Amino acid sequence: MVAAGLSYRESGPADGPVALLLHGFPESSFMWNDVMPAIADAGWRAVAPDFAGYGDSEPDPPGTWERHIESVERFRSELGIETCLLVVHDWGGLIGMRWACEHPDAVRALVISSTGFFPNGKWHGFAKSLREPGTGEQLMAGFERDGFAAVMCGSSSGMTDEAIAEYWKAYADDTRRRGQLELYRSGDFSKLEGYDLAGLGVPTLLLWGEDDEFAPVAGAHRFQRELPDTELVVVDRARHFVWEDAPAACADALTGFLLRVAER
Repeated sequence: MVAAGLSYRESGPADGPVALLLHGFPESSFMWNDVMPAIADAGWRAVAPDFAGYGDSEPDPPGTWERHIESVERFRSELGIETCLLVVHDWGGLIGMRWACEHPDAVRALVISSTGFFPNGKWHGFAKSLREPGTGEQLMAGFERDGFAAVMCGSSSGMTDEAIAEYWKAYADDTRRRGQLELYRSGDFSKLEGYDLAGLGVPTLLLWGEDDEFAPVAGAHRFQRELPDTELVVVDRARHFVWEDAPAACADALTGFLLRVAER
C-alpha cells in the first residue's frame, strides 16, 4: 500500500484507534513485523510507513530531517488519521517527536525507544563520520552488503537474513545513499531548541535496550526526568535494535501500555 508517496504496512481493525509506528535508521517498516499482530490483537490499527528512500518508498530528495517531518504530516492527512498513539525508534524519534510537537492535537500518547530529543545531544562516532564532508561520501561509496550485514548483526542478536535484505534497500542506489548523508547533515540538535515535548502532556512509555550502544539508556532516564506521566521498561541484554533483539518483550510492554491508554 502507498499513501502520500510512502509505502506502508497496516494491521488491525480499520475503525480501531491508530498506533503510528515510525522506524529508525537504516531500517524500514519491516522492523515492526513482529509487533504489529500484537497491536491488532489489542484492538488497535497499526500503521507503519517506510520513510522516503527506505524500504519500498521511493526517494523524495532532499532526504533532510525537515523533509521527513513534512512527509509524516502528508501521510497522516491522506490516511485521515485524526489522532494516534505515536511509536518511534532511533531517527523515527527525532522525526516523529518534532512532528508531534508541531501537531500536538494529533498525538494521544507516546512510545519512545532508543532515541533522543535534547538540544545538547551529541552524535555517536558513525553519525559524526556521515556528517563530515568527504568522509561521509567515502563511507557511502564503499559500503557493501556483506559489510552492512556484519554491522547490523554485530548490533543485534535478532537480525535475520530477511531483515538484512529489507534494510539493504536503503543502499540500493546513489540517490538513497545521498539521502542518508542529507539526513545526518541536517541533524543539528540545536534545531530542537524551542520544542516542548513535555508540553504535550501525554502518557509516555520509554522502551529501551539495556545495552544500547548508540542511544545509551541514560537517555531514557533523562526522558523520565523531563516528561510527565512516564513508564520505563529496560529490556535485559537487548541492544540498540531492541524490537528485533526482544520482540516478545517489546510486544508485551507495548500492548500493556495500549490497554492502559485505551482505558483513560
